[in-house]
Amino acid sequence: MATMLEGRRQTQPRSSPSGRETSLRSSGFGMKLEAVTPFLGKYRPFVGRCCQTCTPKSWESLFHRSITDLGFCSVILVKEENTRFRGWLVRRLCYFLWSLEQHIPPCQDAPQKIVESTGVQNLLSGRVPGGAGEGQAPDLVKKEVQRILGHIQASPRPFLVRLFSWALLRFLNCLFLNVQLHKGQMKMVQKAAQAGSPLVLLSTHKTLLDGILLPFMLLSQGLGVLRVAWDSRACSPALRVLLRKLGGLFLPPEANLSLDSSEGLLARAVVQAASAPLGLRTGALAVLRSLWSHWGCSHRICSRVHLAQPFSLQEYIVSARSCWGGRQTLEQLLQPIVLGQCTAVPDTEKEQEWTPITGPLLALKEEDQLLVRRLSCHVLSASVGSAAVMSTAIMATLLLFKHQKLLGEFSWLTEEILLRGFDVGFSGQLRSLLKHSLSLLRAHVALLRIRQGDLLVVLRPGPGLTQLARLSAELLPVFLSEAVGACAVRGLLAGRVPPQGPWELQGILLLSQNELYRQILLLMHLLPQDVLLLKPCQSSYCYCQEVLDRLIQCGLLVAEETPGSRSACDTGRQRLSRKLLWKPSGDFTDSDSDDFEEAEGRYFRLSQQSHCPDFFLFLCRLLSPLLKAFAQAAAFLHQGQLPDTESGYTEQLFQFLQATAQEEGIFECADPKLAISAIWTFRDLGVLQQMPSPAGPRLHLSPTFASRENQQKLEQFIRQFICS
Repeated sequence: MATMLEGRRQTQPRSSPSGRETSLRSSGFGMKLEAVTPFLGKYRPFVGRCCQTCTPKSWESLFHRSITDLGFCSVILVKEENTRFRGWLVRRLCYFLWSLEQHIPPCQDAPQKIVESTGVQNLLSGRVPGGAGEGQAPDLVKKEVQRILGHIQASPRPFLVRLFSWALLRFLNCLFLNVQLHKGQMKMVQKAAQAGSPLVLLSTHKTLLDGILLPFMLLSQGLGVLRVAWDSRACSPALRVLLRKLGGLFLPPEANLSLDSSEGLLARAVVQAASAPLGLRTGALAVLRSLWSHWGCSHRICSRVHLAQPFSLQEYIVSARSCWGGRQTLEQLLQPIVLGQCTAVPDTEKEQEWTPITGPLLALKEEDQLLVRRLSCHVLSASVGSAAVMSTAIMATLLLFKHQKLLGEFSWLTEEILLRGFDVGFSGQLRSLLKHSLSLLRAHVALLRIRQGDLLVVLRPGPGLTQLARLSAELLPVFLSEAVGACAVRGLLAGRVPPQGPWELQGILLLSQNELYRQILLLMHLLPQDVLLLKPCQSSYCYCQEVLDRLIQCGLLVAEETPGSRSACDTGRQRLSRKLLWKPSGDFTDSDSDDFEEAEGRYFRLSQQSHCPDFFLFLCRLLSPLLKAFAQAAAFLHQGQLPDTESGYTEQLFQFLQATAQEEGIFECADPKLAISAIWTFRDLGVLQQMPSPAGPRLHLSPTFASRENQQKLEQFIRQFICS
């Protein structure tokens, strides 16, 4: 309360001792800050294009040429024009008439096709272990197939689907002001559906309402009834019967059994033939929660659905198999460097697979498992790139990083996001946007009015800062290359200048291109793949050059010409090396990157422009929560109680992160997701080892890192990339 009263007495906004106060002021920027639009010139950025390397034909043929000219539509806005009828009564019954006109495709003879599939027929004929040839009668196996199939799916009832869509349309209009959908994105999906091949949709679950919102949206756009996979453990028997008649699929429990189980063998064969296309949890509980939270509320919210560009799975399989190269584990790449046993980074890619190991995945061949895992990396990268950045993410970032002038910084950060090819999900008057964003974050901030109607924003200390850190993490994919480069530069300077040294002192040092490449590679190997979002077809050395180019483009690095060296911009006298000559289309190797020998004489300095220190600190802080969690996990190794299960040790580490946050007052790292990420990274690095036991797999501390000395080396290796 004392801080709040002190804020009221201030005539000029200033930072509190904890640096948690921010003023909502324009600071004389004029009319340019009065409005924010999601456009660069006439067009808004298009996001979510498929990989041009792995699916070049889809990249070209499934792209809508006029996509930038198409706007948004609200999928829950149904009027008289959306029906075939006109009149006064139609305007009052348009929801009901619209639901009656929805196209429900007839259910084909799916059970017979599944029974005739190759996998099930092999079981019936006894050509695989555990089939009918090993003592089971074929008739009994057929009955078992019918039982499993009856548990998985049922024929959709058109009347129930139309009735449910009508009720859902009424509910969504009560809950949302609008549900926006980009017309160009939907045009691409419809074009892919017209090709005749089955359409498989993968979703990143932003909310529990996805389970009912996405099928309704696709049905309203003429794509028919979506066959959705549901978790049977989260539904009652009566609800399962209803959802099966609405097109739901329920995986049998034995489908996730071990590979040596005969029951799991048959269930997996049926599931593979049935193909569950989209994994979604039940949305019934989310509906009840939404009704309860919005009961009595007069305002409604807006929602937006993003669709990435579709691509041909057949084309991806052919292209992906042709450009596979040798890879090494994180333990082979990074552990010798962490322990000081060597300094050279191996010239190979990292193999880090975090895809959940389930029964259906283990049933595939090793080559097919690798294909599925690398496909998931492409899908994750496309889904993250498709999502628009919301105003709450920008506001949370500015508040956490202690920016003092919210109006000017909000406008600047929005422009930087658009310049990097990402979309934003807001527009309007700047002051109204900021006030609306602060109202959504009101549980974590306090708003104090000062002179002339300005607001003083004070962060509430405590665990609420963890939620702000989660929101600010949405900006990391936008500035990821620059953030990796800034932290790599920080690691390069860590042993040369004091961490708190002035920017001018750091700008004196020369940074060679080879040293920058090495630090970027080390940080790339350390970061998890779900954070780095590096596509499997992208070379690490190409990414290093991309990071270096981004640092130069944003003005943080400037080329330094040493005496006797060729100018960095002098391309006229450069001799083409053999490594830069054209190669066969399938030979995508690291030799296509810049020749390191030619880069030995290239040096850079940190720019001395006035905005560079703040921007450099901003980029480093984007990765700080993750890197600090990793460093604290390394410090916790000598305190943790091992052996333990993965969930048990995760809970131990999370409690340690919470205790450290209470002591230091920094809650950005106290996140269970960061604890899980640290444990998985340490397991791949060889710090933790997972061994079988009668009670299940358990984590053990590796003998290599049992010594306190090696634990400190690991912590120091991680902390070199953290900018305090």
